[in-house]
Amino acid sequence: MSKVDILIVNWNSGELLANCLNSIRDHGDDAVGQVIVIDNGSVDGSERVPAHGLPLEIIKAGRNLGFGRACNLGAERVTAPYILLLNPDAELREKTLARSLAYMDDPAHRDVGVLGARLNDQHGNAHRHCARFPDWRTFIGNSLGLTRIARRWFKPVLLTEFDHLSERDVDHVMGAYYLIRTDLYQQLGGFDERFFVYLEDLDLSRRVRDHDRMIHYHPGVEAYHKQGGTSEQVKAHRLFYSLQSNLVYAFKHLSLGEAMLVGFVTYLIEPVSRSFRALFRLSIEELWFTWSGFAMLYAATPRTWKAVRAVLRDRRSSKKIGAAA
Repeated sequence: MSKVDILIVNWNSGELLANCLNSIRDHGDDAVGQVIVIDNGSVDGSERVPAHGLPLEIIKAGRNLGFGRACNLGAERVTAPYILLLNPDAELREKTLARSLAYMDDPAHRDVGVLGARLNDQHGNAHRHCARFPDWRTFIGNSLGLTRIARRWFKPVLLTEFDHLSERDVDHVMGAYYLIRTDLYQQLGGFDERFFVYLEDLDLSRRVRDHDRMIHYHPGVEAYHKQGGTSEQVKAHRLFYSLQSNLVYAFKHLSLGEAMLVGFVTYLIEPVSRSFRALFRLSIEELWFTWSGFAMLYAATPRTWKAVRAVLRDRRSSKKIGAAA
């Protein structure tokens, strides 16, 4: 059985990280080459987690680098043929790694670049986490709440219609358990660090598919996932980073006109839509973190549009290279 190196990005994960490492120790099946924890400036003591009987290396970034950049930093130390991106709020179960690696090692599956697992909640119910690549309707529908009332035309990014009980190829599997071939990760340059957090894994999946490799969901591989994890601590920041990532993704992968529409709705209409929803629910907390999140977005506009200009330059360069070829 091949070896896998496990990358875990930690930010104030507390006991979640300890439980995750314990699960690797208990269910590693002798397949683990090394466990690399990239600590993004934690201050809750989790940055001093003991080795838990594992070949553990902790990289202390000293500050919050974001998810993608932290993963890329850890990936520099990888020597195994596979990388498992594992969230600290996830836990392995019996034969999780053995079944994953057996599937990927099978020559019949050499075209599969990424494998995802069935992620269960504490009651054993499968999370519906597989996703489709979003188009402009996905972003607009989410901004205006249309995915709830007109799902036929504004499909959500998650494949909620898929029960996650059967095996299939998909566009994307959640980064909480994301097994990727190391050589593929390196060929693609890892994560695009212009995504601080959110959608960086979806962007990577899109590049995997553009590289003619498949992404496969395998319900026979099971893991536990808490969902939310440490992001529950910072709802306003979570909203800000998700909005910012939506914009970067839209300008990277949609047409310019579609991306501009997404930007217009995000900046000017979505805050009003979200505010009405908060008032309808009589939730002062939701109204507060909505406007706190949008205040962060407006303040970060120069930085966001710097990233947008960079992805547009990359697109133009790619077109020129394609035309020359």
